[in-house]
Amino acid sequence: MSDDLPTTPAKHPRFMGMRGRPLDLTVSVIATTGFLLFGYDQGVMSGIISAEPFMNYFPETLHNSTWQGFVTAIYEIGCLFGAITMLLFGDALGRRKGIIIGASIMILGAVIQATSFKGHNATAQFIIGRIVTGVGNGMNTATIPTYQAECSKTKSHGLLICIEGGVIAFGTLIAYWIDYGCSYGSDQFSWRFPIAFQSVFGAIVLFGMLWLPESPRWLLTKDRHEDAVEVIAALRGLAIDDEETRFEAHIIMDSIRASGHAGGITPFSALFTNGKTQHFRRMMLGASSQLMQQIGGCNAVIYYFPLLFENSIGATHDLSLLLGGINMIVYSIFATTSWFIIERTGRRKLFIIGTLGQCLSMVLVFAALIPGTKSAAKGAAVGLFTYIAFFAATWLPLPWLYPAEVNPVKTRGKANAVSTCTNWLFNFLVVMITPIMIENIGWGTYLFFAVVNACFLPFIYIFYPETKQRSLEEIDLIFAKGHLENMSYVKAAKELPFLDPRGIEQMQRQCGFFEDSEGVYEDGFAEKREDATAVDDVKV
Repeated sequence: MSDDLPTTPAKHPRFMGMRGRPLDLTVSVIATTGFLLFGYDQGVMSGIISAEPFMNYFPETLHNSTWQGFVTAIYEIGCLFGAITMLLFGDALGRRKGIIIGASIMILGAVIQATSFKGHNATAQFIIGRIVTGVGNGMNTATIPTYQAECSKTKSHGLLICIEGGVIAFGTLIAYWIDYGCSYGSDQFSWRFPIAFQSVFGAIVLFGMLWLPESPRWLLTKDRHEDAVEVIAALRGLAIDDEETRFEAHIIMDSIRASGHAGGITPFSALFTNGKTQHFRRMMLGASSQLMQQIGGCNAVIYYFPLLFENSIGATHDLSLLLGGINMIVYSIFATTSWFIIERTGRRKLFIIGTLGQCLSMVLVFAALIPGTKSAAKGAAVGLFTYIAFFAATWLPLPWLYPAEVNPVKTRGKANAVSTCTNWLFNFLVVMITPIMIENIGWGTYLFFAVVNACFLPFIYIFYPETKQRSLEEIDLIFAKGHLENMSYVKAAKELPFLDPRGIEQMQRQCGFFEDSEGVYEDGFAEKREDATAVDDVKV
């Protein structure tokens, strides 16, 4: 399918035959399915990696914690390469094409894994398939939150990206119970079917994105004004020549001009600038949230929950797998919590509440394991359940939402890719070392994660500004205000009033967003270059 969106003379454009709320909902469903697939991939190995049929088919993993960790964690290296791909080529590919390619690669990787044939190359083929699948998932996770944020309305993008993050838990839940059900099938069916099933979600994302629109913000950075106005009109359910449609395009264009985003390709040097736009600070805020999500120990619980019960608590494999499935039900239930409170409670408070809950849960786990008795170890099981509940309600969705919100349009694609690279790099580290840590230091593993979580609190309190109920353009103004008035960005976020589109335009002018060496943009809309095309000039 061509990159160029079809330009229609209709005043009420449609995609997939839909406009307004139905189209907006379809965009969210397809984007959310991408994260459902992400969650499925996160959980699918946990139920099969320590099962006898899998270990016998891939003998390197037979009761070998290092190999089990490697086969599971190599997927994260693929994800890292996928995120790096979007870091390098995301601005050129665009959001929509990046997701289509990512979904196609994930399906290919699933086929490679599921068709592994027994022999000396079986493990190598499976590992290659894991890497290929990871590349596709890395591309998707680096792109989907940005796509969702750039297509959504101001008051809904936070909720929608939280739903995406929460759906990761439902994907993991599906994987756990498919693993559990398939464990009663034949030896090869017990692992081939769960691996192959991820292609179903990949196909939904692939074919859905073929007919959905591109991000209007990305189109405007490419000076494709007619296409962008058409997409905005379709997503909002308005006419192309409606005043609200054109004004939204104006506001986005003002942000693009203010950031100096010419031609749609952001140089890497732009990620390391500060000033009014604070590109570097904002990139680091997003990346640090992904770093803290991973080193807080989430995947030590999600990936290896059955192993933790077998090795640390002494349960049988079947009981451990069953408890893992129950844990995923808890995970999924609490993952919906943020959907109802994200715009009321805000990002900062949820980060802090989640960190405290995770820290205290890890304290409970290591304290209960110290005596080394089965009765005391039951307390550790409680700690693992409370950890996953706090994580699901807070740290699961927030690090996917925060980078997509906090970064400006100029660097959003690359900065979000940097955040995702950070996620996968430290995801690999934690998944790789967890079984080794449990084998060698036992309860010390959970003490380590308790201390790490405690270290997050001052960092979040000092550096993380609140972004709830803010448009992406208002968030630009928070950082401009903090820089120009020499105040903390947390304080700037508290003091900046909530603004409507015209208030944003006025504040942008007050902050000098339209000033350059050649003067000031007229009314905030005029072009400074003769060869540029103003949104006002779009012909309908």
